[in-house]
Amino acid sequence: MADSTEPRGLPTQSRRSILDTMEIDTRLLGMIGAFVIICVVFDVWTGGRFLTPRNIFNLTIQTVSVAVMATGMVFIIVMRHIDLSVGALLATCSAFMAMTQVHVLPQMLGLPLGSPLIAPIAILVGAVVGIAIGAFQGWLVGYLTIPAFIVTLGGLFVWRNVAWHLSSGQTIGPLDPAFVTLGGIDGTMGVTGSWVLGAIFAALALLMIANARRNKIKHDFPVKPIWAETVIALFAVGTILGFIWVLNAYEIPSARLSRMFEARGEAMPAGYTAGYGVPYSVLLLIVVASVMTVIAQKTRLGRYIFATGGNPEATELAGINIRFLTVKIFAIMGFLCAISAVVASARLNFHSNDIGTLDELRVIAAAVIGGTALSGGVGTIYGAILGALIMQSLQSGMAMVGVDAPYQNIVVGVVLVLAVYVDIMYRKRTGD
Repeated sequence: MADSTEPRGLPTQSRRSILDTMEIDTRLLGMIGAFVIICVVFDVWTGGRFLTPRNIFNLTIQTVSVAVMATGMVFIIVMRHIDLSVGALLATCSAFMAMTQVHVLPQMLGLPLGSPLIAPIAILVGAVVGIAIGAFQGWLVGYLTIPAFIVTLGGLFVWRNVAWHLSSGQTIGPLDPAFVTLGGIDGTMGVTGSWVLGAIFAALALLMIANARRNKIKHDFPVKPIWAETVIALFAVGTILGFIWVLNAYEIPSARLSRMFEARGEAMPAGYTAGYGVPYSVLLLIVVASVMTVIAQKTRLGRYIFATGGNPEATELAGINIRFLTVKIFAIMGFLCAISAVVASARLNFHSNDIGTLDELRVIAAAVIGGTALSGGVGTIYGAILGALIMQSLQSGMAMVGVDAPYQNIVVGVVLVLAVYVDIMYRKRTGD
């Protein structure tokens, strides 16, 4: 009987796949693949209308409000809590800001719409209200130990009806012109400004990749091959500049351009065209996502949040004040609800009673679809934003092909359950 030529008891070195070599998160790759499939299917289904510059522009500004809140929901879920009140809190912040612009400042201080102080004061009022309510709910959860589910479920009813009481059940508008620019279509950077922004972000992406490689070499960590770094860099730059190109390709209608020239007392040149470019609301989302990512990955607060979600008992034994930490994350969530209220009401140019309705479910779904584990300790900001984009793409695509709203919600519910199941299977497979 021939002896085996393979030594026994010695580890064998398996061949690394391309994904392992490039250190790509397979969960992120799966979400990107799902998003691409959704876009292609709806583009074919609608006869090429889904992937047009106009629809992509509208898709981005419709995603912002939910995506901003989803970044905060990541922290909430990572710490093993839930917030069912975000849609109602958005409505309350929106009502406060609308009342401030339309009634309080004009009547009490004599500041008419269009005054340069209107928008900043209204946004400040909304931020203070959001932080205060969020911190109060966090105090109920952290210090009185009332389950977050109950606290925020109560908040869903309370704050929705507080918003109704403030507005007396009426629609409030129109809002301040400067405030409205933060909603999307009425406030964009234009073609030139968007290309400048794209160049800046492309340069930052390359710098971050280079710095990450330099730090790994400095600390004797293994690094990716040069070809892998090059592929990732090209993909990042191509994605950024491609996104800018698509938004710039959406041209402002000639009638709207003509009115813009008339407002300046000028005549529009014959054959003149202009693109919208990047909306200010999308720029606001980028800023929020960047800040939240830095908090999650580079600050003590972020480390405490993820450590608490991973092992609350060990974190408390380490001397971390989990109660006050709970107040902090709910206060952050309240602030982000106020930012989303700015975007949502500015996009409509008024406050309405149904603003933010069901947003709590969309926000939670976006975070979970983006890979945030309901068991706590795991979640990413970029995943939540991609989850929000996937959900909005589904809803927009179904609306374009004529699917009624109730059936849209059924599909979203099925996708949410399926996403959680896939996440559970992924964690079992990888041992996370």
